[in-house]
Amino acid sequence: MSLTDVDHDADQPAPERREGQGRESQGLVQRIGVLLNHPLSTYYLLLGTTLLLLTLGLIMVLSASSIDSYRVFGNAYTLAERQALFAAMGLVAMFIVARTSIPFWRGISWPFLGVACTFLVIVLVIGVSVAGQRNWIDFIGPFRFQPSELAKLSLVVWGATTLTRRDRPLDSWRNLLTPLLPVAGGMLILVLLEGDFGNSLMLAAIALGLLFAVGAPLRVFAAIGAVMSLGILLLTAAAPYRMERFTSWLHPDQNQLGAGWQVAQGQLALGSGGWWGVGLGASREKWGSLPEAHTDFIFPVIGEELGLLGTISVLALFAVLSFAIFRMVRNTDDMFVRLATAGVGCWIVVQAILNLGAVLGLLPITGVPLPLVSYGGSSLVPTLVALGMLMAFARQEPGARQALRRRSTAQALRKR
Repeated sequence: MSLTDVDHDADQPAPERREGQGRESQGLVQRIGVLLNHPLSTYYLLLGTTLLLLTLGLIMVLSASSIDSYRVFGNAYTLAERQALFAAMGLVAMFIVARTSIPFWRGISWPFLGVACTFLVIVLVIGVSVAGQRNWIDFIGPFRFQPSELAKLSLVVWGATTLTRRDRPLDSWRNLLTPLLPVAGGMLILVLLEGDFGNSLMLAAIALGLLFAVGAPLRVFAAIGAVMSLGILLLTAAAPYRMERFTSWLHPDQNQLGAGWQVAQGQLALGSGGWWGVGLGASREKWGSLPEAHTDFIFPVIGEELGLLGTISVLALFAVLSFAIFRMVRNTDDMFVRLATAGVGCWIVVQAILNLGAVLGLLPITGVPLPLVSYGGSSLVPTLVALGMLMAFARQEPGARQALRRRSTAQALRKR
């Protein structure tokens, strides 16, 4: 823009300048509307937010894990290299899965459930205990596998398949609640026997999400909610460490040197970041003050190093991802797609809320990682596979299929 243009704009009356700015804003809104109306917009929203969150997670795991990695392995990059390997495996699986079909997922639902339940039983026999939870199976070398993460995806696929069977109309309580609730309850009990309270909550959230998407009456949720609340109170009272977490959440100022230490240090990290952060890699809390800095409490490190801008960016990306999932649930005509998408949406959104709520002191600590961001291949790979499944659904919407065919035809013509 030249100096004369600037002077000309400055000389315009205020109403005319406001009118011009209004037209620009309206044009921007229209352009966004055009992009959102593109047949493949849901697919690109899912793909873009997934890749951005994954990239941010890799960068922050590299920063947050460096001290612990050097202390344990003598190499500051060991944990980051493992996370990069997990991400590469997950991305390959995601892009392969994104080319699958709806009949493929319906066809593997029962075998998938059987494999997941088998591993949930095996881990009780040969599982390795970590932090008091017997929920890991030694896999290859230093790598471990957590069956409860696989169980979440299997419950989504199997539950959506079962609730959309044509020979089981959902016109009675029996067909609506069985076999979904008994199977989900059995998986939940197996995960609780491992000591994994966080993932048991996630299985419950997935089951409730499936029932909500299929249109279950509110009295069903009231009854299930009452039973779950009683169960949570009993499980909390039965485990001293859970009771300590609960009481420190209720009274955060009374035990900051004990059970409330992690939350207090996490909030200190978030507060010390300010608007722009102390700089990437410059966190002070990751030097030992903040436990689980690269896993469950990676969000405070993001806030400390990248500031309010970094934390808002993470929240915005999860909001866009949630919007894309909700949009698919609302727009699809296929009931299986609707239920499976709702199940994955409840899984990712509820897990993010539980993680962020614990970090901010709004919820008790449950030990669940931040999806796509926290360290851990057992969580990352199934999450990427689940999102790949949603991308496959987005690619198979009527308008999307036509757009893909047109793009393939255009690419073939250019090659000629």
